[in-house]
Amino acid sequence: MGDHTVVHFEIPANDVEKLKKFYADLFGWKFQGVQFMPYWTIQTVPVDEQGMPLRPGVNGGMYKKESPDMKTVNYISVESVDEYEEKIKALGGKIIVPKQEIPNIGWSALAVDPEGNMFGIFQSK
Repeated sequence: MGDHTVVHFEIPANDVEKLKKFYADLFGWKFQGVQFMPYWTIQTVPVDEQGMPLRPGVNGGMYKKESPDMKTVNYISVESVDEYEEKIKALGGKIIVPKQEIPNIGWSALAVDPEGNMFGIFQSK
């Protein structure tokens, strides 16, 4: 069993360029566009050639907000997205975006806890 810790976060933005500048100027975070979708990775700590952090820290991503109620989402590491989707439902949570593949990286799903707080689960390849 692995540690179930936050391994990624995502920030939705109405004005991506303005918010990228805000976080870059505030914390020195680095942003890089992703080729296959309108998404920008956020580097809060340096990474190796595979994109893995070189020291403790959590990196994330930013994307264009599609609705006003979208909030920041934290992704928790799990051994199996399939298994944890079932656990979430059994414990009173709901799956709102079922398992989907992130090419060459792993799988993720979005859920809400019994009080409606959104979170993600992530399984590495």
